[in-house]
Amino acid sequence: MSSWKLLAFTVITVFYLIYLVKQFALWRRGIQTNRLLKGKKPLKTYRIELLLAICTFVMPFMQYGSVAFGHPAPLPALRITGLLFSVTGVICFLCAVVTMKDSWRAGIDQTQETKMITVGIYRIIRNPAFLGFDLFYIGTMCMFPSPLSVAMSALTVILIHLQILEEEKFLPTVFGMPYIAYKKKTRRYGFF
Repeated sequence: MSSWKLLAFTVITVFYLIYLVKQFALWRRGIQTNRLLKGKKPLKTYRIELLLAICTFVMPFMQYGSVAFGHPAPLPALRITGLLFSVTGVICFLCAVVTMKDSWRAGIDQTQETKMITVGIYRIIRNPAFLGFDLFYIGTMCMFPSPLSVAMSALTVILIHLQILEEEKFLPTVFGMPYIAYKKKTRRYGFF
C-alpha cells in the first residue's frame, strides 16, 4: 500500500471514528444525535435533509473506494493540499463535537432541547462541525480525485450549506435574541 493510500485511509478512519464514538456516547445517555428526517418540518427542509442523509451515508463508501481502487492525485501539490484540508477538517470537527458536549445534533427537530454553544471553537465559527465535514470531503477528494468523488463531494458540500441556511432560519425560534446577537458577531464559516 502506498504512503498516500495509508495516509488517506488513516484520516478517513479517524474522522468517522470521532463521529461514531460521539454518537455512541450520547446514545448511551439516551440522546439521539441524528435528527435528520425526524420531527415535523417544512417540505423544503425535509428534502434537503433527505438528500443530505443519503449523501453522508454514501460518502464513506465512496471515499474508501476512491482510495482503495483509485490513484492519488497526479500533482503532489494537490495531494498535499488535500491532506492539509482533510486533517484541518478532522481537527475542526473534533473541536466542534467536544465543545458541543450533550448539545450535538444533526438536523432540525423542534422536540429536541439543546443549549446554545458559543464557547471554544464556536466563538469564531458558527458551524465548525459542518466546516469540518466540508474540509474533510474536499480534502479527501483532492487526494484521490475521480469524477464520482468530485461530484459527490460538491453535492454534499452544497447540501451542507443548504442545511446550515435552514438551521439558521430555525434557531432564532429556539434561542431568540441571544442567537441573533451571536449570528451578528460570529461568522458562519469563520472566514465569511
